[in-house]
Amino acid sequence: MSLSLPRRLVATLAVSLLSLNAAWADATLDRIKQRGKVTIGVAASGGPFGSVDPATQQLVGWNPELARDLAKRLGVEAELVHVQPSNRVQFLQQGKVDLLIASMELNPERGELLSYAPTPFYRVGGTAAVLKRSGIRQWEDLRGKTVCASQGSSYIKPLQEQYGAQVRGYKTAAESLLALRGGQCVAAVHDATLIHPQLRSNPEWADYAAPIATEILPAPSVIWARKGEADTVAVVDKVVQEWHRSGWLIATEKRLGITPPQPVLVELQARFKNPS
Repeated sequence: MSLSLPRRLVATLAVSLLSLNAAWADATLDRIKQRGKVTIGVAASGGPFGSVDPATQQLVGWNPELARDLAKRLGVEAELVHVQPSNRVQFLQQGKVDLLIASMELNPERGELLSYAPTPFYRVGGTAAVLKRSGIRQWEDLRGKTVCASQGSSYIKPLQEQYGAQVRGYKTAAESLLALRGGQCVAAVHDATLIHPQLRSNPEWADYAAPIATEILPAPSVIWARKGEADTVAVVDKVVQEWHRSGWLIATEKRLGITPPQPVLVELQARFKNPS
């Protein structure tokens, strides 16, 4: 007895699966339009890239500003949700947020789990904050030493596998940095966009520096969506391209006092302003 399905049935099933995939891809975009609101998970670990204003308790900085402008260009209201490295992927997968603008750079593992707008809006790598007297000058100097990081950080794997560090994970970057100051680790490794402003502007960090010249895992920053949501990704990507074309990202970076300026913004503006 043959167990193979008739060709017509196979074709019908294939069409049905394609239809289901298309419906799933449209689900988030349809929901955003119906509600008139997009829920975006943002990272606010401190500094100009994202923090909580103590006076208003509002999320402010680069990530929140991008999220609000994205909603505006989509023609809907923005609902911002403060996420942590330890829970941001789960929040997206479980539908607690529609999108992520959460200091989560692109890497192969994340690309397998989630969808993302292919045009990056920034480029970020990790750096290490250490005591000036620590003697640490390069990543190899962390071998065998305890290093603090955020749970879920993409920097943990290379710190362990390439540089032999003993990584201690914390729920938030703030807790990791506090542990560094408390002597629980010799270095705290986080996005350079968090570390450099902290060391530059906060007198409490006068005894600390970021002496390692190279960044670990420099990678493009992208806006994330759930796996398979191609329509949502396409609409979001058009917004990101317009940010570059108009120079809005460069102007926002300057207005927020983010230094040094990220060269990739100039490169991407030229690409989308003068497409070949």
